[in-house]
Amino acid sequence: MQDKRSLTGKEKFAYGIGAVGKDMVYMLSASYILYYYQDIMGVSAAAMGAILLIARVFDAFNDPIMGVVVAKTRTKWGKFRPWLMIGTVTNAVILFVMFSAPPSLDGAGLTAYAAIFYILWGVTYTMMDIPYWSMVPAFTESGKEREDLSALARSCAGVGSAIISIITVKAVSALGHAFGGDETNYERIGYSKMALVVALIFIVFITITCVFIKEKSTVDMETVSIGDMFKALISNDQAITMVIAIVMVNTALYVTSNLVIYFFKYDFSPANWEDNYTLFNVAGGGFQILAMMLFFPLLRKFMNTMKIFYTCFIMAFAGYGVLLIEAFVLKDNVYFLLVPAFLIMSAIGMLNVVITVFLANTVDYGELRNHRRDESVIFSMQTFVVKLASGVAAFVAGIVLQVCNISKDTEAAVSGEIAAGSRMGLRMSMTIIPIVVLIVGLVIFARKYILTDEKLAEITAELDRRKNEKI
Repeated sequence: MQDKRSLTGKEKFAYGIGAVGKDMVYMLSASYILYYYQDIMGVSAAAMGAILLIARVFDAFNDPIMGVVVAKTRTKWGKFRPWLMIGTVTNAVILFVMFSAPPSLDGAGLTAYAAIFYILWGVTYTMMDIPYWSMVPAFTESGKEREDLSALARSCAGVGSAIISIITVKAVSALGHAFGGDETNYERIGYSKMALVVALIFIVFITITCVFIKEKSTVDMETVSIGDMFKALISNDQAITMVIAIVMVNTALYVTSNLVIYFFKYDFSPANWEDNYTLFNVAGGGFQILAMMLFFPLLRKFMNTMKIFYTCFIMAFAGYGVLLIEAFVLKDNVYFLLVPAFLIMSAIGMLNVVITVFLANTVDYGELRNHRRDESVIFSMQTFVVKLASGVAAFVAGIVLQVCNISKDTEAAVSGEIAAGSRMGLRMSMTIIPIVVLIVGLVIFARKYILTDEKLAEITAELDRRKNEKI
């Protein structure tokens, strides 16, 4: 029988700090890998977009398999922590190597290097991410404790993402110059050192998680084949609905994050783009953290999670609309751009919390329908779809950059704006594409998702009845 002891403050902190490190690594890759290889190292935008998308197709096979491996694992340290630690160490090493491409490589050799290490990065990230999120339903009660821990972990993940968004450009510049870089190579050197710092932080934070988090019980999970796993996923229509929602929300975010750095560097403020881009991200990252840690708990007192979900979509649509207008009418006044940063990043921050809660709820729904708790299976899909979203977004961004002919002359510093047509395409792409993607996600969710608070209460009551009959 599961231990009913409530989580301690130390356990909550240990679990949350792991999310900080985990998403620092993820955001560094998701937001800057295209920029690093395309704008700094010189790989074509189309090639990088294809690599990032192909890697995600590979994950379609790798991620579910990892979910089954976790489900079958039995050790004295539990089923989750061994993979959590192994995945973290290997992923940290790959992250550093991925952002340390040899300057002597070019052409096909550099493209191959990017492809190999990005795919390896995705594989090792999966080894860590699936067991991390699978722990939520396995050592919490359904209801408030699970919702609170999910919200805490997602908030901490948002902190990790925000830290990277805020500091990366300035940190890369500082590290690159500190280690002997000049105006032609400081970014290449800086990204290598930045990746090393983030990798070390990642290992330390996940070690804290593994030391202080222990599974409160071993969830009885029937071992399944790959075929059975896909059958279980297909039969859980609510999990599939949430998978689509996660893809849409994250694709919208990553399309913007991949393109906005080019907007500042080549359109909005080429002369002082690092300062303005950093200020924009400081505001956006701060709003995201506040949304998850303050706005969400505040709104939760007055709204259920379903209403918060729809409120966030309204905020995101408004934010992208304002950003589109300001991109055309403003020039060099970055402070006006903080309004859409507030609306978009606050909405995305709260959406990530709500979606994680909704996904955890689908585990109970799946148990009701399939008579089996498939935490690792369901949460392996979360890992895959978030990475899929980043791959799709990077592919779209790569095509936009290629079509708009946006690239840096690697022999010289940025000296001015790109052509008017390129600016137009960039502005339209970084706003209208995310709006369309979010609309698709919202329509599918509204039509398919049924797990309201009342429905969840019915499911919990039925599961309790089944457990009592077995006693």
